[in-house]
Amino acid sequence: MARYTGPKLKLSRRVGVPIVDTPKHTSKRALNVPGMHGYRGRRLKDYGLRLNEKQKVKFHYSVLEAQFRRVVAEAGRRPGNTGELLMQLLERRLDNVVRRAGMARTIWGARQMVAHGHVKVNGRKTDRPSCTLKVGDVITLKGEKAQKLSRAAMESMAGHEVPGWLDFNPAELTIRVVALPTSDQIPFDVDPNKIVEFYR
Repeated sequence: MARYTGPKLKLSRRVGVPIVDTPKHTSKRALNVPGMHGYRGRRLKDYGLRLNEKQKVKFHYSVLEAQFRRVVAEAGRRPGNTGELLMQLLERRLDNVVRRAGMARTIWGARQMVAHGHVKVNGRKTDRPSCTLKVGDVITLKGEKAQKLSRAAMESMAGHEVPGWLDFNPAELTIRVVALPTSDQIPFDVDPNKIVEFYR
């Protein structure tokens, strides 16, 4: 299946939570299903709850099913809590780090910035949004156009909080990964253990 290119607000409505931290998605009206009566819905059983949790995370990080399965398998191979490791791997994706620092308003904007070659990791141009960053990696921007876009995004998101595992210098527009993200530093309500159960 190809990447979803339709209205992003439909994704938030489908899973019942805002997948992007923008007013368009977070307003109460946005999540209401249109129509005179809307969709009352049914109470989800165990499978439906796990599937919904998986879809929430997939939409939030804009990852396709095959790629998501690979990340789940990678988390399962590592020692430790698989659910926490899964979220850690997704959080350390290059496009997500650019988004978390506030240099792009959405994951789709961050992905485009990376794919167009505007981002450098440790001084080398990297155009793979799925690149997993390590502690100590430094992200910089290449060219004035990218810097102008980032500053515009930062101005539109006044009050945005950068998570503690990233050290962001807004004057130089550089990001340094100073630690591994913990579950309480992820600004998205999700139960990763249900996702792990879904794939078992």
